[in-house]
Amino acid sequence: MKTLTALSALALAAAAAAPALAQSDHVPAGTKLAKDQTYTYWLQDDIKTLDPDLNQSVEGNEMLLQLFEGLYDQDNEGNLVPALAVSYDLSADKKVYTFHLRKEAKWSNGDPVTAQDFVYGWQRVANPKTASEYAYYIQLMNLENADDVVNGKKPVTDLGVKALDDHTLQVTLSKPTAFFREMLTNATTFPVPEKVVKKYGDDWTKPEHMVTDGAYTLKTWDIGAKIVMVKSDTYWDAKNTTLTQVTAIPIQDTDQALRRYMAGELDRVQIPAGQYPRLKKEYPNQATSHPYSCTYAYRFNVGPNGPKALKDVRVRKALSYGINRDIIVNKILKGGQKPAYTWTHWDTAGFKAPDIPYAKWSEAERMKKAKALLKEAGYGPDHPLKLSITYNTSSDHKKIAIAVQQFWKAIGVQATLSNYEWKVYLDKLNKEHDFDVARVGWCADYNEPSTYLDVNVSWSDQNSGQWDNAEYDKVMKDSTTAKDPQADYTKASKILADDMPLAPIYAYAKADMINPHIKGIFTKNVMNYWYAKDMYRTAK
Repeated sequence: MKTLTALSALALAAAAAAPALAQSDHVPAGTKLAKDQTYTYWLQDDIKTLDPDLNQSVEGNEMLLQLFEGLYDQDNEGNLVPALAVSYDLSADKKVYTFHLRKEAKWSNGDPVTAQDFVYGWQRVANPKTASEYAYYIQLMNLENADDVVNGKKPVTDLGVKALDDHTLQVTLSKPTAFFREMLTNATTFPVPEKVVKKYGDDWTKPEHMVTDGAYTLKTWDIGAKIVMVKSDTYWDAKNTTLTQVTAIPIQDTDQALRRYMAGELDRVQIPAGQYPRLKKEYPNQATSHPYSCTYAYRFNVGPNGPKALKDVRVRKALSYGINRDIIVNKILKGGQKPAYTWTHWDTAGFKAPDIPYAKWSEAERMKKAKALLKEAGYGPDHPLKLSITYNTSSDHKKIAIAVQQFWKAIGVQATLSNYEWKVYLDKLNKEHDFDVARVGWCADYNEPSTYLDVNVSWSDQNSGQWDNAEYDKVMKDSTTAKDPQADYTKASKILADDMPLAPIYAYAKADMINPHIKGIFTKNVMNYWYAKDMYRTAK
């Protein structure tokens, strides 16, 4: 593996040899561009997959936004921007969408992007044979027959999506869904090149085989070291794409990542826990923080593989009450995060939080109640509750786990810590359900409360703790046909607080160091979507 210094030198040499860049529509007139139009950013963990139909991670989705393009993008405010859908028609009953696709769009092998590529991709996600952990997303979109297709009761050809011709995509929903188009910015809904997938199978995402329709193509993927994407000459708007190379570097130690940023090796990095105030003071034009629609929580395993103790709601509540969220946010993180008492992020569009009594209690009141509930459940000095906290490898996750370990020790709970690499961690949670208490994070797939709340229905692949609450399931089903679903969302949030299948800990803020010469990067989008095709590097 070449050193990063050598890689940087090679990139600079290549940039110097390249012809002068045309002025992009994204670059303000008079801007002096750097010769080196590359961008290198930090990843917490390596990507598990670059298959849009199999991805389930936030960082994977971010990368797929560069390699692929769907019907819509987002802007810095989170508004929809036409991508491959130049227009659409909606039926009177608001259940049939007819999208008119961009005729000049091409795959990186030169083939045209067609409506059938969307049909194939959506059917592939829903197909039980694909075993996609995001198949439920197709159900959330309320595509006609989605439930029966995902559950293997009907063939994929019955899914409510079809190509009327090469550039006309028709989508039929089972019920009107106000936020349907907002869901189409997620990579799960992107087109997929059928003939490439069928030719190479699971190997179709290897750099030598991968065909994409986005602004970038995959050049190299060195597992654990770096992922390199380069500008695609076949992208329909290539003339307005300025950055020529985008590189992602996975670094689990956030302190090490910050050091590499300060050395000039990275253009963007997450600020390690506790360091934002200092960095904002020292580097006011580089340190940024804004609301980010994600929630950090500890999920309790109440399924068959979980400990008996966690099946008692008194124990789950005691554990939640015993977490001092103010210390985590104000003493450990210090990056603009907020204490969370709901699973849904506070800045989610339209969200109305229920009245949650323990959110108003003092820390002393929470501790007292936690101890009393554990005693009621039969735990105490002579019979201590013993649990394991599982988290994916990260210095920040470790700091929080150690803090929670101490908080719980104060109420008589003995917790051990278990950390795993990202891929192993995902398997333990979502496939094996092999944990007691696990760190989980959820970032919105679209800016609407159901993106959080649907994760906890009994049939969700993301419900790793296997919580099953019939009342909750009914409320969420009712919300899909309600005139005002916000009332149902509030009711569902109240059920979560009452039954406590997970303990919300904090609402994210996106606290980053960003190279001041990198422009066009979104810093207001609550979904934290960004598109390298809109970015550029200015001269020093």
